Amino acid sequence: MRRALKRCARGVREVRMFAHAMKSPSHPILAQIVPIRRCNLTCAYCNEYDRTSAPVSLETMLARIDRLADLRTTIITLSGGEPTLHPDLDAIIARIRQRGAIATLITNGYLLTPERIIRLNGAGLDYLQISIDNVLPDDVSKKSLKVLDRKLEWLAEYAEFGVTINSVLGAGVLRPEDAATVAQRARGLGFTSTVGIIHDHSGQLKPLAPAHQDVYARLTQLKGSLFSFAHFDSFQENISRGLPNAWHCRAGGRFLYICEDGLVHYCSQQRGRPGIPLADYTRDDLIREAARPKGCAPFCTISCVHQTAMLDDFRTRPRETLAGIIERRRQLDPAFQPPVMVRALSWMFLHKRRRGVLGSVLLSALRIPTERE
Repeated sequence: MRRALKRCARGVREVRMFAHAMKSPSHPILAQIVPIRRCNLTCAYCNEYDRTSAPVSLETMLARIDRLADLRTTIITLSGGEPTLHPDLDAIIARIRQRGAIATLITNGYLLTPERIIRLNGAGLDYLQISIDNVLPDDVSKKSLKVLDRKLEWLAEYAEFGVTINSVLGAGVLRPEDAATVAQRARGLGFTSTVGIIHDHSGQLKPLAPAHQDVYARLTQLKGSLFSFAHFDSFQENISRGLPNAWHCRAGGRFLYICEDGLVHYCSQQRGRPGIPLADYTRDDLIREAARPKGCAPFCTISCVHQTAMLDDFRTRPRETLAGIIERRRQLDPAFQPPVMVRALSWMFLHKRRRGVLGSVLLSALRIPTERE
């Protein structure tokens, strides 16, 4: 019962996120923030960690969370490094929730125990993501199903938050079949399963080899939610083939990456741009950087940035975007019908007059303030 109630509460917050994104073009939808750069692993393909950094102080982290909340950020994700190494992680998560944002955590899972999972429940964590790179550890990555499977069982037993397991394909992955094995195990435990493609040091794509393409095609046939990235969007399909995507990256506005030094960057792979301290970041900065074209966009593989752009596409081109999502989903599953909530929101927002009248009622009911544009 408690898990069901928490799922219901998360669902309400997600609807608020969607409605807020439809109403306002100038607040961050998602911010990733680094509480510690140190990691307990040394995956060969990763450039987002070191072995020596101290954790950012709790006082500093809370101030940064408050600043993101003041910018009306909807989702705040703790990443790293390895964020579970931070001694005050629970307090940071609690602050995110206290300020009204959705709290998510990206972890390698190594430090999870039943007691740790229960503490994350108590802190109010909404979602947790683990990427599992292989079935057996190798020289590239120790994030293997063999090592983490017991952790997954503990998550299935104790977690009151949503869990996503990300399978990995691309250069450096020795056995592409492992991605399918990981996905099947994740779904067998009741978790959401996604697939990611390893990028190079600047976030740019590398075309998948034929064996990886075959596994990717099988994984995209797995049934999932309407807004599961691998299922609805042509981005991932183009990425798998090494083809460019025509899209406008809104990083620096709708998506923020805040490093351990408190600077705002476009993403983890474009550090230094714009490089403005979060404490000084303003709404004008959000609007300017979201509008700025990024030369790295056509071959970008950073899926969370694509997803925030998708929400803006939904806001500015609702009919075309919704039609594309549903068409792609029905190609995979001809019997697919959009969820009732999606149909209701679409009915409200896809018609200009209804969007003005009923949208305002919905935003008021969800306690989303009207923003002066």
